[in-house]
Amino acid sequence: MYFDISGKNEKKRIDILHGTSDDWEDAMALCWRVFRLCDAKDYPACGCDSFLNFITDQYLKKMFLLGRYRLYVAKDGERIVGVLGFRENNHISLLFVDTDYQGYGIGRALIMVLCAYLGGETREQYLPDNEADKIIDVLYEKSAEPLITVNSAPSAVGFYQTAGFVQTHEQLEKDGIIYIPMQKQI
Repeated sequence: MYFDISGKNEKKRIDILHGTSDDWEDAMALCWRVFRLCDAKDYPACGCDSFLNFITDQYLKKMFLLGRYRLYVAKDGERIVGVLGFRENNHISLLFVDTDYQGYGIGRALIMVLCAYLGGETREQYLPDNEADKIIDVLYEKSAEPLITVNSAPSAVGFYQTAGFVQTHEQLEKDGIIYIPMQKQI
């Protein structure tokens, strides 16, 4: 999928693709960079450490390589400008957009692509031509529930609400990570 964004007297084409093993390191670096700029100030040091441990965990990367953790990337040419990571049972665990690209609808577009995938639209339209990746896609188990869940950072609640998510619980904290559970009907 692709769409055009306009800004500063120029148009750019943004492609949204399934992340590949070649995208992993750049995608996690983007998540860490945006987290530090936008969210870290709201978390205690142990929460920042927990987040960094999550995105650098070799088990998470292994689950990604095995097809048990999915990743979409938004790209401006070869540059990753947005990331959406989700695990089985339709739970978004990462959604970050480069600060230079925020406000152009990239986050909402990533959610839209995820909804199309989880809602049962033809998967092949988003998959790479690589047969191995198609086999991995078959291994991924979607939740039977027509819901997407997310544990939103406090600063992102408004964004998720405009994307159709509703809060399901009051603010919680685990390992220094402060979050608000939310969900969206697919």
